[in-house]
Amino acid sequence: MFDSPLMIPIVGTIAGTAMIVAIVFIVYWFKGRERELQAHQELRIREMEHQRRMKELELEIERTRATRPADKV
Repeated sequence: MFDSPLMIPIVGTIAGTAMIVAIVFIVYWFKGRERELQAHQELRIREMEHQRRMKELELEIERTRATRPADKV
């Protein structure tokens, strides 16, 4: 296959081009993965804030329920 001296530059060109394409693909894949992880982290933070607000509302409701029977007496 590599007996012909003409094949060496052709194979070298193809391999070099493939290597550049692979490097560009890896860089974009890592950048995309980083954006995905940041989005998941942001969603998790929002979820935790929401759960905290819901807990505060539940406590406020319990306080309101606890004070209402005392007002009626």
